[in-house]
Amino acid sequence: MDPQNAELQTKPDLVKGAEIVLSTPDLKKDLPFFLKRLGFRLDKIFPADDPSVAVISGHGVSIRLDRDATSTVHSLRLNCDDPDKFAAGETRLTAPNGTHIEIIDANPPLVQPETQHSFLVRRLKDSDSWVIGRAGMRYRDLIPDRLGGSIIASHIRIPDGGPVPDMVHYHTVGFQLIFCYRGWVDVLYEDQGDKIRLTAGDCVIQPPEIRHRVMEASDNVEVVEIGVPADHVTTIDHEMTLPNGKGDPDREWQGTKFIYDKVAEATWKPWRIPGFEARDTGIGTATKGVAGVQVARPIKGEVAPRTSHNTDILFTFVKEGSMTLMVDGEEPYDLVAGDAFVVPPFMKAAYRNCSDDCELLEITLPSEFETEVADD
Repeated sequence: MDPQNAELQTKPDLVKGAEIVLSTPDLKKDLPFFLKRLGFRLDKIFPADDPSVAVISGHGVSIRLDRDATSTVHSLRLNCDDPDKFAAGETRLTAPNGTHIEIIDANPPLVQPETQHSFLVRRLKDSDSWVIGRAGMRYRDLIPDRLGGSIIASHIRIPDGGPVPDMVHYHTVGFQLIFCYRGWVDVLYEDQGDKIRLTAGDCVIQPPEIRHRVMEASDNVEVVEIGVPADHVTTIDHEMTLPNGKGDPDREWQGTKFIYDKVAEATWKPWRIPGFEARDTGIGTATKGVAGVQVARPIKGEVAPRTSHNTDILFTFVKEGSMTLMVDGEEPYDLVAGDAFVVPPFMKAAYRNCSDDCELLEITLPSEFETEVADD
């Protein structure tokens, strides 16, 4: 007997699942065919803003539709708890019929890429067309270069109100924020009781792998979604039904607590930049310093100085009004609601000409850092 086959037969319990990999030039066409005509169900799909991979199952088989798969030879992926103990430690094999066998870790660790810092401004008026993503939602990419894969920021719009065709799912992610920008949306979360309605200005953090489902939305609801790292998997949970009751409010998912911040309960205090005040969402505490989320607004009659920061990632979304962003070595940027920018560490910047209704949504990773006021 071939040693490889012997190894496969003696440790079948190590295999947690298998996927047949098929190339797909157009996932948007292939997926409805497999789901509606052939009766498969959707298990995973990613990335959310422009899906290129979908894992479907049914009829005793799991299939991975992969837009980037170029081989015309079929492949079989075996997801193992411990790949080193399976098939004598080999991770790539070829069957006599030419089928490619790939043995992978069933539970790979989440890898946070090192941030590749860059200064970036993303204007709403200059945006490319919105991309249809998961559950029919429209996505606009706010950080095209993803800072080396360290973060994704999406402006998401659901054009038609009413029920959302979503399923109970979770994200394998380090940090994820949902900030309601316009309208309202109803969402169910694991162990959080009945549905939660997010209205404009409210936000939640979705702890790693918390089960949730989008239920209903107003016409043209818009949210800003932040995910760390940029590439993360969305997994559909076919077994859980939501709501599942009120859980322990102190429960943690991988060290992160669920938090629902309401704009109606906001308390405004002086911000890190003189001339502004801000409301803290409490996300820095809930994530134990992984990320901070604040909404800031100018204090009437005051002029903010030039400042710099030393945090790894500082992303800002212009929530309301207008302002001028001035940074060293660049022409001034006149920004309005819907625009976004990233200021890298140690770059000096000033927020000037702010309208009275200006509000800025700032996300930082980590939450604790220093702001230095320039001498000039």
